[in-house]
Amino acid sequence: MKKICALLLTIVLLATQCLALAEEAEGTVYENLTVGNPTPMRGEFFTEMWGNATSDIDVRALLHGYNLIFWNGEQGMFIADPSVVTEVATEDDAAGNRTYTLTLADDLFYSDGSKITAWDYAFSLLLSIAPEVDGAGGTSIRKEHILGYQEYIDGSRDYLAGVRVTADNTLQVIIDHHFLPFFYEMGMMLANPYPISVIAPGVVVKDDGEGVYLANEDADVTEPVFTAELLKETVLNPETGYMSHPTVVSGPYTLTSWDGTTAEMAINPYFKGDAYGDKPTIPTLTYTLAENDTMLEKLANGEFGLLNKVMRQDQIMAGIEMITDGEFAFSNYPRIGLSYISFACEKDTVKSQAVRQAIAWCVDRDQLTLDYTGNFGLRVDGWYGIGQWMYGIVAGTFPPPVQEPEDAKDKKAQAEYEAMLKAFEELNLDNLTAYTVDTERAAKLLDKDGWVLNDDGVREKDGVVLDLKMIYPEGNNINESFEKNLIPNLNEIGINLEMEAVPMGELLSRWYKQGDREEDMIYLATNFDIVFDPSVNFKENEEGLHNWAYTNLFDKQLYQAAVDMRMTEPGDALTYMQNWIAFQERFNEVLPMIPVYSNIYFDFYTSVLRNYNIASNTTWGQAIVAAYMSDVEPELEGEAEEIGE
Repeated sequence: MKKICALLLTIVLLATQCLALAEEAEGTVYENLTVGNPTPMRGEFFTEMWGNATSDIDVRALLHGYNLIFWNGEQGMFIADPSVVTEVATEDDAAGNRTYTLTLADDLFYSDGSKITAWDYAFSLLLSIAPEVDGAGGTSIRKEHILGYQEYIDGSRDYLAGVRVTADNTLQVIIDHHFLPFFYEMGMMLANPYPISVIAPGVVVKDDGEGVYLANEDADVTEPVFTAELLKETVLNPETGYMSHPTVVSGPYTLTSWDGTTAEMAINPYFKGDAYGDKPTIPTLTYTLAENDTMLEKLANGEFGLLNKVMRQDQIMAGIEMITDGEFAFSNYPRIGLSYISFACEKDTVKSQAVRQAIAWCVDRDQLTLDYTGNFGLRVDGWYGIGQWMYGIVAGTFPPPVQEPEDAKDKKAQAEYEAMLKAFEELNLDNLTAYTVDTERAAKLLDKDGWVLNDDGVREKDGVVLDLKMIYPEGNNINESFEKNLIPNLNEIGINLEMEAVPMGELLSRWYKQGDREEDMIYLATNFDIVFDPSVNFKENEEGLHNWAYTNLFDKQLYQAAVDMRMTEPGDALTYMQNWIAFQERFNEVLPMIPVYSNIYFDFYTSVLRNYNIASNTTWGQAIVAAYMSDVEPELEGEAEEIGE
């Protein structure tokens, strides 16, 4: 049965209007905007390959621009960025491989004035799949969809056949027919340009007619220059590495300083504009940590001009009270991610599905959600966020992507339309188990799986004792709720749980398996990319089994469900939704993680920050490009329409 989430009905969505440009407004000149976020940055301002904290993602959006492809929210699809790509041509060969030929604009430059060409994008793609990244402690990105990827990675070919540079302004990307169809097909070409001269000095990209590859710039040097050791220095050096101190960038802003807590940025004078033609006008940005207990006070006294991703109920309510005097404003938007408890399934303690399910039956997730987010969060039962369009369709808060026939008298078209509409309306998540507190059921699961109580009253099996440890982010008071809504229930069924707060950087390092893991569970949260493709989270081992990388869960059915979702024909939203539901149902059963809640984010900011349309953007870093600061009220175009009586 369809339900419209009461949570979403309480959201106040602020209407926006076309506003005058900042240059045309008179009044105070604002040189800086200080932005606060309750999640600390790690300084991973380059790529996701060494970590993907949400605050760092925001900085990347500011520093790295000119992606070949962007998500057009109005069309609900990926298209070529018109500021970057002037022409796109496609051609299929006899085997079904699809070649995209992208012609690049001639006026793309890095922040140092050097020209951006097709070679920069080829380097970006080669770097993303390079085994040297793994050797430097990162996780290279699987791009099996690019023709010749596997042969390039395993060394049987020394070139990547699926990427060609045919001219300085012409890039070709060839999609392997085994990966077609793909629902987010154009999304497979997402790529920002990166400067090879900074990241890999002494290395060049070459194409001898069969595909691109990395080579020594000096042909007389016999040993490869591009190595893991090189990346450790050029990317990971804590003082000068491109990860935390990217000096040459392509985005709307440049990084002027980073001290481990605060990032300072200034406008990139060479940035020509984003996909919508917008260029930044706020001269400098300061981005730093906002402590939950003091953030609103600092906003009130001017230390912050913008608070991003506020989610605690007490802070939200205090922020809403502040806007009554007109000095402050707020925007809210549903999260496209969730919080969850991840299992380290390589551990004998939690590798059993029965144990993971038993723990899930001991978590009062409704109370956890209420404690932390109040009325601004919603318990979730799968790997989704309430801001995703897929969830919106099944919840009835997002209209099905079905167009009504233009000719109302066309009975056949009308019948097809109504049948499609009904099919969408029948989609639901009713088969997901809503794990609530049921310690009796949890105990029976453990009994059946062979876990018995030892002399200390703790469950044990084959010498493995369920003395568990969970880590959570330092500074997050979620542990107070866990101590009331999880630990006593676990104790009741014979499981001990120790909780430990660790710095966010260390927690993510353990999650990414960048070192040994002693803990059995990790509490953290994530926000999804627009390309929702969980199959990329799986790594194939020597036996051909696919492991959800950071959980170490092997489940053939879950992996296949992810692949089925990915391999949906572009535009076939109904089949994609059906496959998405199948994936959620299997995830809900095997539980590589226990999903907890998704929520509404609130951004609070000074009222002189105008045209800040965060609800239409993925990050504040994208929204700030079109925003400006002015203490002069903008003049709205046209006469106001009278509504009602």
